Amino acid sequence: MTFELTLLGTAIHILIWEKLPEWGTWFKTLISLLPSPLRTLYEQWHCPFCAGFWIALGLHWMTGFWTIPELNGLSTRLGTVGTPVAWILDALATATLIYTAIIALKAAGLPAMKAHMMKEDFMTSAFGDGSATTD
Repeated sequence: MTFELTLLGTAIHILIWEKLPEWGTWFKTLISLLPSPLRTLYEQWHCPFCAGFWIALGLHWMTGFWTIPELNGLSTRLGTVGTPVAWILDALATATLIYTAIIALKAAGLPAMKAHMMKEDFMTSAFGDGSATTD
C-alpha cells in the first residue's frame, strides 16, 4: 500500500474546503460565479469520503499513482472491465484513508485549539494585556 494519493487528496481537501474559503472573499466570489451544477457540487461535497473519491480518481488519472498497486493487475483477470473496476476500488480505498486522515486531524485539532485558548486566557489573567505571550 502506498500513501501518495492519500496525502495529496487530504491536502487538496483541506485546501479547497477549509483554507481557501478563509483567504478573503475572492474564493467565495469565484464559487458563486460557477455554473449552478458545479456550485451545488462544491456546496454538497464537504464530506471527505465523497470528495476524496473523486479527488482520488482525478489524481490517479493525472499521476498514475495507486494506493493499492496490486489492483493494477485486475485488467488481466477481468478483461475490459478490469481497468475501471480497479480504478474505482483504488479510489474507494483512497477515499477511506482521506476520510480517516481528515477525522484524525480534526480530532487532534480540537485539544490543540483548547490548549492554545487556555494559554491565552492564562497569559491575559497573569500579565494583564497578554503582551508577555511567547510561542
